[in-house]
Amino acid sequence: MAKRKPDALKVIAGTARPDRMNPDAPAVNLGAATPPAWLSERATEIFARLSATLVGMGISSPDDGDALAMLASRLEEIEICTAAIEDGGRVYTTTATSGDKLVRARPEVAMRNEAMRHAQSLLAEFGLTPAARSKVSAGKQAEENPFKALDYFT
Repeated sequence: MAKRKPDALKVIAGTARPDRMNPDAPAVNLGAATPPAWLSERATEIFARLSATLVGMGISSPDDGDALAMLASRLEEIEICTAAIEDGGRVYTTTATSGDKLVRARPEVAMRNEAMRHAQSLLAEFGLTPAARSKVSAGKQAEENPFKALDYFT
């Protein structure tokens, strides 16, 4: 079964139907999220970058801080694992009890793959992938009226 989409996202995407809407859904608070204290320094930098992107897209909420922190943490983990793979390679050689040489995948490769899968899922939740973004049409900000300074129109 597919994940349930928030009603606000259905409205933005133009797929809202009264029979599939929750009239008792809580209102979303608007604004930037605050990073939790447990995030590392690097994850906090990633959190701030992602938060600024979401604010710019007009879909930021302080209520999303925990999910955004998970995403920032996973992206940091991808960076850490990638650095380890670049330093040590994708495989390592070990000796079996029989004396045979074995070539094995570094554990960081699997760890990075799992972090990438989770990060991809979280990025899509926030509408931060090209495919997810193409499904959403956020309202555009009103442009400044060039005739506002003229007294005729006021």
